Amino acid sequence: MTTSINKNKKIVNAIEEDLEQLSSYDGDVAKRFFSFIKPYKTKALLGVISVITFTIAVLAIPLLVKFTIDNAISDNNESLLNNLFILLIGFALMHFISNYVQQRVIREIGEHILFDIRSKMFVHLQKLSMSVADRSKYGSIMSRVLGDVGALQELFQAGVFAIGDMLTLIIITIIIFSLNWSMALGILMIMPVFLALRIFWLPKARKAFLKARASSSVVNGVLNEHVNGVRVTQNMIREDINQKRFEGEVNTNFNDTNSAAKYGAGIHPPVELLVGATMSLIVVMGGYLVSGGSVEIGVMIAFLLYVQRFFDPIRALTMHYSTLQRAMASGHRIFELLDIEIDIKDAEDAKDINVNKGKIEFKNVDFEYNYNEPVLRKLNFVINENETVGLVGPTGSGKTSIASLIHRFYEIKNGNIFIDNQDIQQVTQSSLSNNISMVLQDPIIFSGTVEENIKYKANATREEVIEASKIVGSHEFVMTLPNGYDTILEESGANISVGQRQLLSFARALLLDSKIFILDEATSYIDSYTERQIQNALDRVLENRTGIIIAHRLSTIKNADKIIVLNKGEIVEIGNHEKLLSNKNLYWKLWSNNESSFDDLS
Repeated sequence: MTTSINKNKKIVNAIEEDLEQLSSYDGDVAKRFFSFIKPYKTKALLGVISVITFTIAVLAIPLLVKFTIDNAISDNNESLLNNLFILLIGFALMHFISNYVQQRVIREIGEHILFDIRSKMFVHLQKLSMSVADRSKYGSIMSRVLGDVGALQELFQAGVFAIGDMLTLIIITIIIFSLNWSMALGILMIMPVFLALRIFWLPKARKAFLKARASSSVVNGVLNEHVNGVRVTQNMIREDINQKRFEGEVNTNFNDTNSAAKYGAGIHPPVELLVGATMSLIVVMGGYLVSGGSVEIGVMIAFLLYVQRFFDPIRALTMHYSTLQRAMASGHRIFELLDIEIDIKDAEDAKDINVNKGKIEFKNVDFEYNYNEPVLRKLNFVINENETVGLVGPTGSGKTSIASLIHRFYEIKNGNIFIDNQDIQQVTQSSLSNNISMVLQDPIIFSGTVEENIKYKANATREEVIEASKIVGSHEFVMTLPNGYDTILEESGANISVGQRQLLSFARALLLDSKIFILDEATSYIDSYTERQIQNALDRVLENRTGIIIAHRLSTIKNADKIIVLNKGEIVEIGNHEKLLSNKNLYWKLWSNNESSFDDLS
């Protein structure tokens, strides 16, 4: 069957960075982001109304000050002064309440958006095929889910506040021209200088912010890589080398972030200079006009107050633009991840698989991880009902790939895979998963109690959990833990040994009670005594089940009903232990030399 691998002649990293693509405004990104706001449109409208109310309260005060000076104070009208005082108090309360509402509502919606986007990304990541996971940089994924989503949250907050800022500029412009057009023109004469400053500053700032975001992803990736590989680092005494590499990436990110910060902060001093120059101009012009009697003193004071308020939204809009640039970059990265196609989907007419026997059949199966790099070639074999089959072969021969294809973690290139004569590409993935239990080489333990880790997917009682644990031999060590099955396991099971993690993952698979049981190097981290316990337990576990055992140790699969020997993606020989020894081929060579693993072959 042709897959997405065939459609793309060149496989690239699923989340590759592309600074050129990120550097421009994209209306589609904005439109898709606003779709996350729709569920909260009523609250968002309340936030916008509160912003407008806040803006009106702020801009009304200079006019009231002007009226107070020119009409109440100049005319010694105490009654009018008292009334204006009460009115000023009222606008101050209006200012306070509207500011409180806008801050609370907007931040609350921002947190909801943050949660919704991260949840959608998490759900999407869990549905992506293993081929995407294999090609992805986990540091970049973490950067997108955490840092980039935060940038989009900032965009919403900045967008709502920008409405107030733009409204402020429009209303102030109307008011100052209505008060005195000549002084208003004096203020607006400064604007060309400011626009020229913006034209020079914005492109450089945009590139700096994008570069800082990209280098941050690199730091996250290096950190994740070295934290996960700390055992190898200490074993190989690479601490100094890794430290230098990490410091190099951190230093690069520091320089990039520092450069972005310089552009972010560098716009403020010139704007402050323009504010000072404009106020000086107003004082001089207003002084002459007041002296000549053509303008009242209240008008000049109102102008000074409006000049301060005029440049505040300009400064804010400048920072909002910086936020927009970061958000556009982040939006591209987020939606790029969300747009990664889920290439393994249920067929439109897919039905739940019905597994009664557990028979598995491969027919002319070709498979490759990367284009034109075959891993399995024309594979044909049958695993019969209740049969235990061992898969052996050198590293890279395709053993784990076969197990992954049975579970449909990847899509095959050509051929068919049948379970009980049902093509797995024509059945639902959920029903397929319900009928297959897997124990992998690297045991995965999640944060939570021992019982929760063993249950995980199964709906089981405590007694059933204990019974499964006893069968695989994990009950004894669980009871030595501080709280037994209620003991909290740390992230990745850091507070228990690797072998103990493997036993828990074995119990987890057993509890699912699936018809098909796959063990992929499941005993690689377990000592010989525990392995013997599991071998004895396997006889009970695999009763009336189809079992597939992937192993390097030949002792693990010696008693299998059938052994499939693989080499370079092809089947070399098939048979039970005695038959393969009589063939005197690859399996016999290893066994007769008293070797324990195919990896021992030169």
